[in-house]
Amino acid sequence: MATTNQCIASLARLSLAATSRPTIASTIPRYLAPAVNQTQTQTQTRWKSAGTLAMQMREREKEKLKKKRRQQRFKEYKYATPSKEEQHSLCDAMRYLRAAEVGRPPSSVTYELALKIRTIKNGPVIRNRIRLPYPVKNDTRIAVICKENSPAMNDARQSGAVAFGEESLFELIKSQPNNLPFNRLICHIDSEPALKKAGLGRILGPKGLMPSLKTNTITKSIRGMMHEMVGAETYREKIGAIRMPIGNIQFTPRQLADNIKTLVASVKEDIMRLEDRCRKDLIEVVLTSTNGPGFPLNGGFNSTDPKVDVAHLSTAM
Repeated sequence: MATTNQCIASLARLSLAATSRPTIASTIPRYLAPAVNQTQTQTQTRWKSAGTLAMQMREREKEKLKKKRRQQRFKEYKYATPSKEEQHSLCDAMRYLRAAEVGRPPSSVTYELALKIRTIKNGPVIRNRIRLPYPVKNDTRIAVICKENSPAMNDARQSGAVAFGEESLFELIKSQPNNLPFNRLICHIDSEPALKKAGLGRILGPKGLMPSLKTNTITKSIRGMMHEMVGAETYREKIGAIRMPIGNIQFTPRQLADNIKTLVASVKEDIMRLEDRCRKDLIEVVLTSTNGPGFPLNGGFNSTDPKVDVAHLSTAM
């Protein structure tokens, strides 16, 4: 039998042992826990001072300006700003390009002109046809879609068309889609329904030969249209620039200058015609060649080197 001291010692050990208490998570739902435990995990939120009315107006103006610049940056093409390269006169640019083309056949080298235009995306596109004072290409072969044995067919035959007719021409296009004997195609207005019914868009469309009123290749006067197209070139704005062959490498500076002036004047007229629908600006004119670099033009003609004369650039390479 245990003594009195032994009983008191055992009771003392039981009172000193750590008691296990139930945790809040295991016995009490989270939404019933004291608010003190929930606020301990929250971070302190600081609010920006609204400021005065003038400060709020300035902040709104800054946000509007940033949004406008961001929209304008994505609306315009990358050619919307002129290059930072040095600009040259026409004779200087021709001198450098002729030097870059030494050793190549002159018949396969041409001068090309690039007109950079500041314009917005998804806007109206400049498209027109021009007859240069000194044509670059003389291999225009025209075919005419017209009714058989009609006055339009006689005009096409007398004007030198390589192919003409209606059903016979449709059969020629379908039988030789990759070996067409012409590189220009016009249609008389009376044959427009037959052209739509023939369904030649898949063949002529990718080649850029499908006649349409938009490209001014459906006409009433076959003779006048053929006279306009012989020696004429078509230019079109693409990705904020117009690129077009402007002369052969053997052209003289005067001949090249006349062609450049004619093209630039025509493009400016097209820009003024579209002024009500969209704003366009001609910002830079660049002259290049088939294998040469591009040289921005400053509008001058004579060379900066007094030893270089116009006659030096008028001889054969």
